[in-house]
Amino acid sequence: MDEPECAAPARQLADRIREVLGDGPFAAPGGWSHMGAVICDAAFQARRRYEAVVRPRIVRLQERWPDATTVTGFLARLEREDLAAAMDFASPARVAVAHALARLLAAHGVDTRADLHAWLGEPAHRAALRTVRGVGPKTADYLGGLVGRPGVAVDVHLRTFAAGAGLTDLRYGPLRTAYEEAAALLGHDPGALEHAVWRFGAA
Repeated sequence: MDEPECAAPARQLADRIREVLGDGPFAAPGGWSHMGAVICDAAFQARRRYEAVVRPRIVRLQERWPDATTVTGFLARLEREDLAAAMDFASPARVAVAHALARLLAAHGVDTRADLHAWLGEPAHRAALRTVRGVGPKTADYLGGLVGRPGVAVDVHLRTFAAGAGLTDLRYGPLRTAYEEAAALLGHDPGALEHAVWRFGAA
């Protein structure tokens, strides 16, 4: 019987993962329970060194805005204070993404981490995220990981790792699928596998 067309890329990735990273186990990132942190992490992380630039600012935001644990609380803070100053991050475009994400989630009745976790289970809701200027498929997938949903967000580190397996021409969706299928082949949680590959690339 012929194997599924998508199986070959998954096997190539699985072989490279086993060769480079071993058999695990790999721990999934915990994400955040503070919704201001979730929204800002998703809005500010693109094309920045996460551990050096983004993560310390997210930790500090939670200390400065302890009442922004819900979307409602985060929006209330946005009305009173400057997010760029709170994040110490001068990027009007990314501040705008954070504001727009918060408004969209509030409009859909999403207020807590648990709300967002459930809401992202609907494909139509993921499509709604893409209506926010600056939110692409990677950010939509990344947002799910921040609230503990299993999945893969393909960034430059995952693309570089895949290129080492000979996968240089897959678009975002097929490459994400290849990672998810490789995780299934190897018996790993897809989010945990993604994080292990990301840590390897970031190092």
